[in-house]
Amino acid sequence: MTQEEAGWAQQPGTMRLLLTRMRAALPSPLWTLVGTMAWAAAMGASCALALQLGGRFGSDQSNAIIGIYALGGLLAFPVALYATRLFALGGSPERRFAAALLFLGVATMLAAGFVFSMHYRQYFAQWHNDFPSVGWVFQLLFTGANAVYQFAVLGTRLFFPLGFAALFVASLLVARQAR
Repeated sequence: MTQEEAGWAQQPGTMRLLLTRMRAALPSPLWTLVGTMAWAAAMGASCALALQLGGRFGSDQSNAIIGIYALGGLLAFPVALYATRLFALGGSPERRFAAALLFLGVATMLAAGFVFSMHYRQYFAQWHNDFPSVGWVFQLLFTGANAVYQFAVLGTRLFFPLGFAALFVASLLVARQAR
């Protein structure tokens, strides 16, 4: 790699500045733990309320569905918290709120979608080819794509109405803490 290709990394102090910013963006472990548990509970409650309002709360699958949303919240919060602090560190309150809203919303949707797709994949794996084959790769890719599509179309509505309100409140709290 030539010096022109290396670009910013070759400038003195740039890498040190980046590492310092990344270290400064680390939240406290207590805040991360409490926020993660609260966000997971809020996403599980949002799903439960949406199922209750839809008249499907007592079904056989309702516990599994609530678990998927709670686990999505559990996986999403630490990532979103760090990303918010990294990109909005030292910014205005509006910038911190916008970053928290964006990262927390997107990370939660992606994490819950990922958990759903793994659950979906586990169910359909019994009909897939054996592991080291081209057919298995195609089946894995198309099963995952189908799961993501189904979650995007059918699963996102379970975040409403409570999940959206929780996202607003959590974004305010994260923005205040990310100063």
